[in-house]
Amino acid sequence: MQLPLVEDFYTLQGEGRYTGQAAYFIRVGGCDVGCKWCDAKFSWNSAHHKMTSVDEIVERATSYAARNIVITGGEPTLYDLSELTEKLHDKGMRVFIETSGTNALVGHFDWVCLSPKSQQPPIKEAYGRASELKVIISKVEDIEFAERCAAKVSQDCLLYMQSEWSVRKEMMPIIIDYVMANPKWRVSLQSHKYMGIP
Repeated sequence: MQLPLVEDFYTLQGEGRYTGQAAYFIRVGGCDVGCKWCDAKFSWNSAHHKMTSVDEIVERATSYAARNIVITGGEPTLYDLSELTEKLHDKGMRVFIETSGTNALVGHFDWVCLSPKSQQPPIKEAYGRASELKVIISKVEDIEFAERCAAKVSQDCLLYMQSEWSVRKEMMPIIIDYVMANPKWRVSLQSHKYMGIP
């Protein structure tokens, strides 16, 4: 099997539950959402990226010390990831996925970060699979969307609000106040941007 590989790299996870932990990122091409503030627009067109064998991806991903693998995009649920995730698990890896939840999750994942987008909300199955819900807040109205999404995930799902980077100075005080008033939520930061790493 081959996947349109945009990039793969070893770094520290910058957002959500596993912030600060070493992880190997696998970014696949193709996106069916197209957020205007996306910081990976270069990944949207899968035709622009080299088709790479799963075996090659797994070999590189397992050559580093960390056991955490993050599959991201683009939108990784555009693909059947069963072979990739099975081979990573066979090597003793923990496999995470970051998704908007617009398609069925096909593969074996240890952690599902659901980052829903209001212009194309997740399918019902995605809410049920979410280990963490990470809602990007770019305007005050996004908080209402976040609450609607939170009502659809399991009680064990961790809830995060994260400011969209370009409006963080305006939105962070609002998010902080909201989380302090509604402590079921946590604040997620794009800490990798502060650290100057991928």
